[in-house]
Amino acid sequence: MSGYEHILVEEDGGVGILTMNRPEVLNAMNRQLTSELHDAIQKCCDDDAIGCIVVTGAGERAFSAGGDIHEQRENDRKYSEEEMDKRNVAYLQMSYEIGACSKPTIGMMNGLAYGGAAVLSSSLDMRIGCEGTKFRFLAAAYGRINSTWTLPNQVGWPMAKELLFTARVVEGKEALRIGLLNHLVPRSELREKTMEIAGMIANNDQRSIMGIKQLLLDDMGGSLKDHWANEKHYTRNVVKGAKAEDAFPDFIARKGRPAD
Repeated sequence: MSGYEHILVEEDGGVGILTMNRPEVLNAMNRQLTSELHDAIQKCCDDDAIGCIVVTGAGERAFSAGGDIHEQRENDRKYSEEEMDKRNVAYLQMSYEIGACSKPTIGMMNGLAYGGAAVLSSSLDMRIGCEGTKFRFLAAAYGRINSTWTLPNQVGWPMAKELLFTARVVEGKEALRIGLLNHLVPRSELREKTMEIAGMIANNDQRSIMGIKQLLLDDMGGSLKDHWANEKHYTRNVVKGAKAEDAFPDFIARKGRPAD
């Protein structure tokens, strides 16, 4: 993957690392950056060598300050309301496809994530933060609506309502307590911890991991019986469980002896 202006791409041990790279404006998400991030995530999903995707921001101040307000103002002047509506629908579709991508995603939260960046981070599967991590879901302060399809899945309905209604800052320790962060570590350990988790995911069976993610996404809001039936169908017809010979080669090679 190359040719991006606002995204840096690395591959490390089966993990695709995508860095939003506009540090001079705190990695503000203009349409080009969002389009490039969407494209890079889709390419990671299509790459069998990638088992997990990490998204982060350049520098130490911000994962991203959110949407690029200067660009939004310019677009409001440049385009008709009808044209802006079409562009916004396309933008929202990209946002959904990032959240629903087939492979596990981790936010390496190197700094603040406000507005549109909070939406992005809450659409990822998990987040790992440091002392500089802060979230702010700002839509209600600006006469907008977002994050209703992402945040409740991370922190539950009552807390999601509080954060969306108040638009207040959520710092790292609180984010960890309410489930918005999976882990909170010193900044010096942020990449190491993120890559530890991402590497464990990438080294597992990709079809199983992708199947688990798909089932979890499909079953949100369904009944327990629907969850059970969907898993039964999936494991019988889509990703059939590995036979013992294939699932436990190390155990079989040891002939039942405990691992060292």
